[in-house]
Amino acid sequence: MTDPSIVFVTSAAGRETTELVTALNTWKEDRRFVVLRVLKDEKDRKQISFLEGDAYDYLFFVTNDMELSSEAVVEFYEKRGNCENYIKEAKYDMAVGHLLLQSFWANEAIFQLMMLAYNLFLLFKMDFAKGTEYRQQIKTFRLKYIFLAGKIIHTARSVVMKISEKYPYQEIYEKSLP
Repeated sequence: MTDPSIVFVTSAAGRETTELVTALNTWKEDRRFVVLRVLKDEKDRKQISFLEGDAYDYLFFVTNDMELSSEAVVEFYEKRGNCENYIKEAKYDMAVGHLLLQSFWANEAIFQLMMLAYNLFLLFKMDFAKGTEYRQQIKTFRLKYIFLAGKIIHTARSVVMKISEKYPYQEIYEKSLP
């Protein structure tokens, strides 16, 4: 795909795509390969490389649908990939796959509550998270902001939480306090 003779078509969304139809050795039918080329960030392009065309990231989508346009194939599989990421995050960070109750309906109710909590967290993240925090998974977010490395100190008339000096997000935590 890095051969300069290959023609990439730029779509309205600014994406560059090309396609080819072929069958691999063990396949009985041809498949359509849609290739998306994305220009790397400026800082990543400054790195010297031995390969031609290393200024781009290449994404390959394999499909048997010959009717959709290249751009439609890319959009469809990107949405599907995002769904897979959401499922993985719910499975590993919310422990959705570990329902151990004997009753099907009890498991159904717990699953629905877990999905409600997950969707509320996603909405919270979309509304309030900034920069790299938006891309953080639930487990990272929870370890960073909810499970604080500290201890509660009882004094004569008040309760104080003392944060460990080794807590890596201490500055962020202290800025968030009222």
